[in-house]
Amino acid sequence: MKLSYSLPLRRRGFLATLGSLTAFSIVSGSAPTASAEPRKGRLKQGLCLGVFSGAKLDMEGKCREAARLGAYGIDLVGPNDFPVLKKYGLVPTMIPGGTGIQSGINDKKNHAEMSRKMEESIKAAAAAGAPNVIALAGDRKGISDEEGLDNTVLFLNNIKKVAEDNGVTVCMELLNSKVDHPGYMCDHTVWGVEACKRVNSPKVKLLYDIYHMQIMEGDIIRTIKKNLQYIGHFHTAGNPGRHQFDDTQEMNYTGICKGIADAGYQGCLSHEYNPSKDKDALATLDAMMRLCEV
Repeated sequence: MKLSYSLPLRRRGFLATLGSLTAFSIVSGSAPTASAEPRKGRLKQGLCLGVFSGAKLDMEGKCREAARLGAYGIDLVGPNDFPVLKKYGLVPTMIPGGTGIQSGINDKKNHAEMSRKMEESIKAAAAAGAPNVIALAGDRKGISDEEGLDNTVLFLNNIKKVAEDNGVTVCMELLNSKVDHPGYMCDHTVWGVEACKRVNSPKVKLLYDIYHMQIMEGDIIRTIKKNLQYIGHFHTAGNPGRHQFDDTQEMNYTGICKGIADAGYQGCLSHEYNPSKDKDALATLDAMMRLCEV
């Protein structure tokens, strides 16, 4: 994720429009059913809206192009956009959960309000056929990693039954604290995995952002394979620059995706890069998705 998210209105407006989601689920009935030709390969490829930067498309156009290119779904969209996703056979693959990058679940004073919002988001996700809800740990702000871990586990333990009962996975995102999010607590895989181990629920996992973890620790493929049981979702982007992963970037995404697929991963891998200004967004997305067809 870029800074405090490049999609602030979609995330922040999500809970305010849960009523429209409920109405949508009643009208539309069952969960979205993909109708576009799926992308080749063993991985379900999704995307975040930032990949369309520079394309001058409205939401309908973005969904149309995502479906044309074989995307499985779109991350971090709110209920107002769910009907157009469904129209093009796309799944809302990761929806906001009411937590923040700077103010998150590692601080007990946030728990009451965030638990309420998270429960609403989980139920809304289930109604819309969305598999995942995102959770964010928050900044350290003087909280030790040990105390923050205890607080995070407390929060997730209190919400896990709602997630389990609704068949929705809460995914806590791993972000870098070196470049983009100074102070963010869930900045190493081992910390996030320890939280998941203590919660011990099949519906509480990690959102492993490959860009962020390349910055913090590298050793991507080995780390993913070792901890795959605790990973519920992936984000991609090149490093440095968070652009498309071409020959200006330092990671081999074909190799990474092959490692993920070989490990038996069944979830979604969503592209969250921002194309360089000199690149055609749609041609770039097609090329990036092709690199991940493994």
